[in-house]
Amino acid sequence: MARQVPEGVDEYLKLTKLCDHDNEKLREKAREIIKGAVTPKETALKIFYFVRDEILFGIDYPDTKASHTLKKGVGFCITKTNLQIALLRAVGIPARCHYVRLSKEALKDIAPRFMYEKMTFLTHPWCECYLSGKWIACEALFDETLFEGMLEKGLLTKEQMPTIDWNGETELILTKHHIIDDFGAFPSWDDVMMEAIRKGERGTMPPTNRLFGWFIFSRFRQRMKEMRKR
Repeated sequence: MARQVPEGVDEYLKLTKLCDHDNEKLREKAREIIKGAVTPKETALKIFYFVRDEILFGIDYPDTKASHTLKKGVGFCITKTNLQIALLRAVGIPARCHYVRLSKEALKDIAPRFMYEKMTFLTHPWCECYLSGKWIACEALFDETLFEGMLEKGLLTKEQMPTIDWNGETELILTKHHIIDDFGAFPSWDDVMMEAIRKGERGTMPPTNRLFGWFIFSRFRQRMKEMRKR
């Protein structure tokens, strides 16, 4: 779907190593997702709900390409955000990454205990897209089944997270009450990682070690599976 690029935001349509929206399968999926949409708002909403509910929440490597997240069907804040940005860019909607740190309490009673006890804080991004002349946060973090399961089990309350729905007009930031540092917006997740390396803060990022990561990830995903049971 060809769209006129607003002046000054073309940077937010570019390819990056991780935001590989030139991948043909990703582009095909983007076209499939937005079928029937006639406005940028409708397009962004269809992509939001796809990423939210069809990409199940589960931890993964932070340097995973968007096309790989799409293939796996599983992602966490970093990789779901990267995929959402890639799908939006693939259909001509400028998108960027907002980067914050959260207190570890955001994952209290959610992450396996051995993971939670080792945490000090969480690296966390969300997607922002450019609609109607402004940037709007549209965080597609928890899939609906997981959200309802957490509510039912008392791991989350409506006061903490009133809704995970987005209307395409107002900002949706699910984790705002856990933010301890706000570093603002970056063109892509690649830029966030490069900035962390430049500042010598690579250790604050989730691990990319493929040797032991599978064990941690499998334990975390099993925990998510248990929470989805109702």
